[in-house]
Amino acid sequence: MQRDRETFAIIGAAMEVHRQLGHGFLELVYQTALALEFQDRGIPYAAEVALPIKYKGKLLICTYRADFICFKNVIVETKAIAQLTGADDAQLINQLKATGFHRGLLLNFGAPSLEHRRLVSGLSDDLRKSAQSVDGTSSQSAAEIYL
Repeated sequence: MQRDRETFAIIGAAMEVHRQLGHGFLELVYQTALALEFQDRGIPYAAEVALPIKYKGKLLICTYRADFICFKNVIVETKAIAQLTGADDAQLINQLKATGFHRGLLLNFGAPSLEHRRLVSGLSDDLRKSAQSVDGTSSQSAAEIYL
C-alpha cells in the first residue's frame, strides 16, 4: 500500500509535539507548538481557517473553524481531551463535507500517548480497495476511517 506522505508528515509533527510536551496542557498550547513544528518541517499550513457552510445552496453567515489546513487540502483538528469520541469524528466529517476535501486528521494531545485518526471521504470503490493493507484487513483498524 502506498502511504500518504502528507498526512504521515503531519502525524510525525504531532508526535514530536506530544513527545516534547506530554499531555495535560490546554489545546491552544498544542496548536501553537504544532504550528512551530509545521514551520520547522516545511509543512505548509494555515491556522484557524473559516470554512463556509451552505444550506440549500445559500451561504450561511456562520462558519466552521478548522484548526489547520495543511498542504492546502488536509483538515487538521486538534484536541486535548482524555479520549476522542464519535462527536469529534462528526465534527471533522462535517468539515470535510463543507469543504469538499477528502482527507482529515484528528489529533488528540490529551491522552498519555498521542491519539490520531485519519478520515478519508469521497474515495471510489477502487481506491478504497487499494487502501486496504496487504494482508487484506481494513486500514480502519489502524485509526483510519473511510467514509
